[in-house]
Amino acid sequence: MALHTPVRLMLTKYKALMPIIQKTPKDPYDAILKQLLVELVELRETIEVHAKQRLQKYQTSYHAGLFSKSARNLAHYLAMRQFDLRHLQDRLAQAGLSSLGRSESCVLSTFDALIEVLKRATDKSYQSIGMNPSENGFNQGHQLLEQHTIALFGSFHDHSKAHVMVTLGTDASWDYALVSALLEKGMTCARINCAHDDPVVWQEMIGNVRRAETEMARPCRVLMDLAGHKIRTGAITLGPAVHRIKVQKDRTGTVIAPGYLILTSQVNPTTDTDSLFRVTIPKRLHKKLGPKMVLSFIDTRKRQRYLQVEKALSDTDWLVSCQQTAYLTSDCAMQLLLDQSDTQKTIGKFNLGEFSGDPLEIRVFKGDALLLTAEHILGKPAEYNADGELTHPAQIGCTLSSAINKLKVGQPVWIDDGKLGAVVEDVNKKGALLRVTQAKASGVCINSDKGINFPETDLELPPLSQKDLIDLDFACAHADLVGFSFVESQQDMELLMAELAKRNAAELPIIAKIETNRAVKNLPDIILGTIGRYNLGIMIARGDLAVELGSARLAEIQEELLWLCEAAHVPVIWATQVLESIAKKGTRSRPEFTDAAMAVRAECVMLNKGPYILDAIEALVNVMSRMHEHQRKKFSRLRALQW
Repeated sequence: MALHTPVRLMLTKYKALMPIIQKTPKDPYDAILKQLLVELVELRETIEVHAKQRLQKYQTSYHAGLFSKSARNLAHYLAMRQFDLRHLQDRLAQAGLSSLGRSESCVLSTFDALIEVLKRATDKSYQSIGMNPSENGFNQGHQLLEQHTIALFGSFHDHSKAHVMVTLGTDASWDYALVSALLEKGMTCARINCAHDDPVVWQEMIGNVRRAETEMARPCRVLMDLAGHKIRTGAITLGPAVHRIKVQKDRTGTVIAPGYLILTSQVNPTTDTDSLFRVTIPKRLHKKLGPKMVLSFIDTRKRQRYLQVEKALSDTDWLVSCQQTAYLTSDCAMQLLLDQSDTQKTIGKFNLGEFSGDPLEIRVFKGDALLLTAEHILGKPAEYNADGELTHPAQIGCTLSSAINKLKVGQPVWIDDGKLGAVVEDVNKKGALLRVTQAKASGVCINSDKGINFPETDLELPPLSQKDLIDLDFACAHADLVGFSFVESQQDMELLMAELAKRNAAELPIIAKIETNRAVKNLPDIILGTIGRYNLGIMIARGDLAVELGSARLAEIQEELLWLCEAAHVPVIWATQVLESIAKKGTRSRPEFTDAAMAVRAECVMLNKGPYILDAIEALVNVMSRMHEHQRKKFSRLRALQW
């Protein structure tokens, strides 16, 4: 049979049947059904031929060359979706028949069911062969997807149908109570990001997860997520070693809360961005301090200021307060007093320890120039002469210095999850000169260690970095799943599978993270070349995809990825910024709840770490449990409404 484009075939046959329809006034509906039957039979045959042609290149990826039901169904789905079926869909719906719009998990069974109904309706002498369409694929597709989901993430907790993955923070290595609470709230998979911490910390994290599993009788898989080639902004030039102690004032300027800092006897104190500023003092002074004592000093503006000792926070730390705004310098001279009212009674004199200044602010606006340099060159803001003319553009380093020479004029560059967009204007020995094209009106402040994306540049990087290969040793020995960052092709998958085989971990399931435009285009190839040999899951990394594709395109693509994976019976992880406001700040955002409700169409949803992560898990499980009553994938279950 010669193959024709189904749409052209449909129109040709429809025109041929028009005289018949016009000559059959008694039952024009019968002619319409007969036309639909012809088109569906022809389309089914075409799909089978095209699917067989696609599968031939993957023969060696399947045991004894026999394709799995999931592989065949994906090939059928891809063959069906190469045609525009909108006109056929409308006519099926007008005829009161089930459409092809929910055929992902069972393509041929959907066609067979429709064809069976149409044959019965148009031919009274038709004798069914007795095949039950549901036994031939409808239920089987859902069952295969559920089996594959359980193989990856284990059984569900209680009666919930929600698999929740949580990224563990460093505190999960020592805080067993936190880990057990995560499992209690509904975590079924713990994610360890290999871009952070080290094997010692990872081992402690996994130990706490395994202990909680045993004590609570709740299964929890561990995903070790390989970092991949992290391309980030470099270090920034530090400003003067001055710390501003800021008090809080009301609208009238009256101080309503003092400024605080911590004096510590630790040698190398660290200050997190969310905690109070810490500065060292001599140990001999630390022993003399007590509540209500006062430290007198002169700040950078030559103003007399006082720090009052509030309380001891630990054996090494004292909390102190200041009732006035002050600018504290590194190595500042201080006097210890019993009381601020009597400045003559000095108990002792000393100097604060040295501390580093804050990084200079690099703020750029739309239309500004930005120089992207090698990693070893410190970032700094733009420089101007006395007349206000630009003498040197703002600059920032790139941790992958080799990427700069691969850039071409006109290619886009995105920084900090798309907050800053730019285009390459020139590449020279100094670096790549970018022109900012996307930035909010108030400008974008560029910080160090922020992601850089080059969506149209082939960086020619190996799929696995040297760090990935080292981390893979640990993952093969301790993890239940391995995450493959920035995978882009079946060749990349082959490399990872070969490395797993070297480590006697050929059965370790793989989570392929779809983060780039190239990965989206090659996803059918990635799936068909892998599912014959490995348990596979797909993570939709929406953050990086939004940068690569744009937010509007992402909304479309994430739908297509869900459909494709359902056709392959491959579980999907819905990732990036799910209920982020709750996890990070404890606040609830209505758009985020809508997003979480959408996530129910995936098999697993990932939450990022945060101080309110327990609240986020509880909210997510609640939303998913409710939505599962109404919807399964694209299929509305029509549960009774409560009105």
